[in-house]
Amino acid sequence: MQNLQFPLTFNFKITLVTPKFTVHDSLGRSVAFVKQQVFKLRENIRVFSDESEREMIYKIKADRWLDWNASYAFTDAAGRECGRIARRGARSLWKAHYDLIDENGNQDLSIQEDNGWVKVLDGMLGEIPILGFLTGYFFNPSYNITRPDGKLVAVFTKQPELLGRTFTLEQKAPFEEGEATRILLGTMMMVLLERDRG
Repeated sequence: MQNLQFPLTFNFKITLVTPKFTVHDSLGRSVAFVKQQVFKLRENIRVFSDESEREMIYKIKADRWLDWNASYAFTDAAGRECGRIARRGARSLWKAHYDLIDENGNQDLSIQEDNGWVKVLDGMLGEIPILGFLTGYFFNPSYNITRPDGKLVAVFTKQPELLGRTFTLEQKAPFEEGEATRILLGTMMMVLLERDRG
């Protein structure tokens, strides 16, 4: 995924079984098509160049079975690891918080939910008949992507919609080598882990 034109848009396909979505750049070009394999004890996500599914460009795979603290490794088509994402256990109960780690095992970036109250209100009101249907329009989480020094490099935001789910990934600062790929793959995995909300 070279020369990405931001902002990127993630459009979920409404299906009953297999979670999948397409990523487009600001020029409307397809950047990736993401498909999650269902009925697996260990997460296994395949990232294709487009919806034809002819060319697989990345895999995202969990390091363990059904574990809150699992990390998810990113590998390219040649099987080379290019980073991973890990959820920050108990901290993620209030606000979603993930660490992006580079191919050398060093923490590279963090993804943190901007407002924890959005998660609380969405969870409470989502259980009320009819009103729960509207939460996808009114409660839209936003996630800040920062470097360890606190510098904001990107923002990932859910867009208001009654049906379907659309997210945007906006670049806020120039990326260092490998960051664009890790951010894109990290937000792909995070949105699948957080998909039950809104």
